[in-house]
Amino acid sequence: MRALTLLLATLVAAFMYHLSFGFKNDSSVSHHIATVDVVNNERVTIVGTGRLGDQKLQVEVEGKQIEISNLLVGAMEYDEFYEVGDRIVVAEQNGRYHAVALFRLPVLIGLLVLFACGLLMYARKVGLYSLLSFMGSVGIIFGILIPGLLAGFSPILITSITVFVLSGMIILSVAGWTIKGKAALMGTTAGLLVTTLLCVIVGRLLHLDGMTQPLAQPLLFENGMKLDMVGILYAAILVGASGAAMDVAMEMAATMEELKITNPEISRSDLLKSGLRVGNAVIGTMTTTLLLAYAGGFLTLLMLFATRGNSLMQILNMKLVASEICRTLIGSLALIIVAPVTAWIASYMLDKSFVVAGSEDTAAVI
Repeated sequence: MRALTLLLATLVAAFMYHLSFGFKNDSSVSHHIATVDVVNNERVTIVGTGRLGDQKLQVEVEGKQIEISNLLVGAMEYDEFYEVGDRIVVAEQNGRYHAVALFRLPVLIGLLVLFACGLLMYARKVGLYSLLSFMGSVGIIFGILIPGLLAGFSPILITSITVFVLSGMIILSVAGWTIKGKAALMGTTAGLLVTTLLCVIVGRLLHLDGMTQPLAQPLLFENGMKLDMVGILYAAILVGASGAAMDVAMEMAATMEELKITNPEISRSDLLKSGLRVGNAVIGTMTTTLLLAYAGGFLTLLMLFATRGNSLMQILNMKLVASEICRTLIGSLALIIVAPVTAWIASYMLDKSFVVAGSEDTAAVI
């Protein structure tokens, strides 16, 4: 039943993704996979790893030889520099062709298959549930969250709904409608409510405007300057914190269930104390994990500051840095809430109702 429900949710999410984005594709544009046969770099200026100018390419598209240009504007994060033998994606519109990007899809698909195989081999049935929830999460994010934000709905409202749906789908797909699953879901929800409140309060105190996010300015311009960028920043913080919150909540609930299974006679107070001790260790590593994850994402920024020799006072008060510190600390505060709340809920539910039944997991708590 759990697998059927999860599969249905995944299909619904995929359908919503199709409705949200499928009709926006320009039918006059088609894409082809081409092979680069000849490259002319006479009009390209190369300085170190930077390139400016216009590459002239001769490519083979469906058996035809076509000449196209590849404009290099010096934006190294977007420019593509092609060589002979490269397979590239070429867009065609009204008989005109232009290069889009290297054809990277096979490698990405191979990585996805490797991930899926590893997950299924290690976790088996739970791995299958996790894989389905992973697919469903992608569909929900692209089918509900992004269209809702672009449509101008309240970012906090649409993100809260999305994160709650995601949390329910992911947690219940792994744990089922058991005490472990219900406690983890309730603990996650409590942590995310606190995260939402902190986002609004701290964001106003820091005077954040949401424009420190990647590509925020072109996104705002392309949507008529009508998007709530501050709300979208809060949405990004909430989505980022939700994954760690779910992880901590599930660890806490699963640990307390195992403690109760191992020692059914344990009192609620002792169970809660044991759970809180486990929570201390989990939070200690998870908060550092969040810090390292965000630091890794902005490693080049940190290196730039080190190169320029900026003072610590200057760095900490910059809007971009303050925004990332806010993101990290709010996510960590959510974990501090999730761990004890989940422990308290799980201890209460386990103390009130505990039934051990044979299953593949050795025990099921109902």
